Amino acid sequence: MRSRRRRTSRESSPLPTVDGLAPARVRTPPHDGWTTMRDHLVDRFPHVAGRIDARIAAGEIVTGDGPLTPSTPYTPSTTLWLYRDEPDEVPVPFGLPVLHRDDDVVVVDKPHLLATIPRGSHVRQTVLVRLRHELGLPALSPAHRLDRATAGVLLLVVRPELRGAYQTLFARGRVRKSYEAVAGADPALALPRTEVSRIVKRPGVFAAVTEPGEPNAETRIALAGRRGDRALYALTPRTGRTHQLRVHLNGLGVPILGDDVYPELRRRAPEDFTRPLQLLSRSLEFDDPVTGAPRRFVSRRSLQAWDDPDGWAAGTPHEW
Repeated sequence: MRSRRRRTSRESSPLPTVDGLAPARVRTPPHDGWTTMRDHLVDRFPHVAGRIDARIAAGEIVTGDGPLTPSTPYTPSTTLWLYRDEPDEVPVPFGLPVLHRDDDVVVVDKPHLLATIPRGSHVRQTVLVRLRHELGLPALSPAHRLDRATAGVLLLVVRPELRGAYQTLFARGRVRKSYEAVAGADPALALPRTEVSRIVKRPGVFAAVTEPGEPNAETRIALAGRRGDRALYALTPRTGRTHQLRVHLNGLGVPILGDDVYPELRRRAPEDFTRPLQLLSRSLEFDDPVTGAPRRFVSRRSLQAWDDPDGWAAGTPHEW
């Protein structure tokens, strides 16, 4: 079974990337149950049955053997490619400056409220799609991810054959990451300190939770500055659990300013780019897996609640 998954991941799409947007991939189940491929797709996605028929008629749903027809027989464990229907998106009004670019990697300074990869209601307004289009790099892929709400240093890989090498660095904890966050100041909070806990993120539930059990998340937390009732925290994660830094600071009673999830879920309107999460990926540092050379990339962004408190209070959108 493992070898089959690896073979699937190496399949190349017969459809090209268009304006930075790669086709979506759908895998049929490993069992029978439908007469045609069309029957399976309509059964699986009944809310877009009309679109499926239109795309089949236009030759826009394909397998490795070519475009589907209405009568193409169903085959188990087969990959289909198609262009997804794009949602209406509000443009993210922030730039995406490139910190470094060479033949192997692209490093960008991601703004707040721009998703890393296409997902759900965010497709073209994502780092990946924008960069593929702007830089003319259709095979560009992320080596890791930042939450949509988080800003800062993000590494992407230019050539598909190198993606695994850079992803492995992150998966094995060989990348030294530093973050900064603005939250409330608590004089009673002893710092520096190391928070160790078990963080669980369940599918379909937006917030992660802390549970009893074997720890899987570790963050070093230090005080980098204090101004009145606010503090700037230097965060060094030793692990990379979803929402780890947000969960740890919230658990200490100092939730990050602008957090729409912790301690309470807040629905942000798509056009609202004010007072974003005050969390910044300040730097990435590692030994390059291809050249062996040391690499260090540093964000040039600032956190508005720290450097521009009046603009933060007024809800003025902040680029840097």
